[in-house]
Amino acid sequence: MHLTVKNTHKEGLTESELRQDIVTGDWVIIATSRAKRPHEFAQFRRVEDTVGVHDCLFEHPEESGQEKDVLIYNSGENDWSLRVFPNKYPAVSRGKVPRSLEEGPYFAMTGTGYHEVIATRDHYDHIALMEVWQIAEIFDAYQDRYLSLMKKKSVNYIQIFHNHGTEVGASIAHPHSQLIAVPIISPYVQLELKGAESYFRSHKHKVYSVMVEYEIEAKKRVVYENDDFIAFCPFASRAAFEVWVMPKKHSPYFERITDDEKFKLAEVFQKAMQSLYKGLGDPPYNFYLHTAPCDGKDYGAYRWHIEILPHTAVWAGFELSTGVEISTIQPEVAAEFLRDQLKEN
Repeated sequence: MHLTVKNTHKEGLTESELRQDIVTGDWVIIATSRAKRPHEFAQFRRVEDTVGVHDCLFEHPEESGQEKDVLIYNSGENDWSLRVFPNKYPAVSRGKVPRSLEEGPYFAMTGTGYHEVIATRDHYDHIALMEVWQIAEIFDAYQDRYLSLMKKKSVNYIQIFHNHGTEVGASIAHPHSQLIAVPIISPYVQLELKGAESYFRSHKHKVYSVMVEYEIEAKKRVVYENDDFIAFCPFASRAAFEVWVMPKKHSPYFERITDDEKFKLAEVFQKAMQSLYKGLGDPPYNFYLHTAPCDGKDYGAYRWHIEILPHTAVWAGFELSTGVEISTIQPEVAAEFLRDQLKEN
């Protein structure tokens, strides 16, 4: 499919823009009248680690009362490089079949599922500072645990996410991701699934294919790419310097990723994280993996991807009351700034 690229981005643009997410229909405001220079966002640096390696609960998980590992990768030096264990304070009750709970007009169910921690070895070596093979190992662990849990009776969706910084929910500074497997599909993922299906019915093309093809051709929002994956600032970025990492080949299901693809993904993901680290001075951030549910249904119009959201602003009254984010930098400017960070390597 051929796409005509129209350059709608103008340097020095003074009018604010309302931009719509092509998949979900969500709106964001690019408030150019409040525009900041890219380096000004570096003020949102994360709070320094006050616990340190010696008192870290994840340095030696077995000694701090964590449950037995469900997965461990040994480094070959009588030590480990990555380990996965049940969360000591889980958000859901493990392994039970959900029961319906009703109260008057309200519906609820028991909070069942699985909650696990994926911890890497070095207390101070967070993802932006890791080698490609170390990041590939993290994705390998994601896949391993996903495949182990996806067919459990209490699981219809598995959410994998990573918090970096106390400001965005990381209660323990040691680098770690979390996995929560639950019987429900989140409203946001459902919105993406419905949007992808609706676009396909209307246009006879897969929306994520259209998106990726356009971004590759237009170039202006691309941060980094290789043959198989692309990192870019989405057109309707909800936050300044938001970055998505997505496979170029259509694939709804992350769990089907190959070993070779893990390394290709790790390369692009590493570059995206390094650009944010260098450009914004190690900002707090969240990233999460969105993939098709494991409920046995067909989601052929969807494409799995990772969304990285640096913490560069605080929601206020307008955002909270409308759900419409106000960003003070254009995604095109953000992407150019992040590309420049990689040129300095």
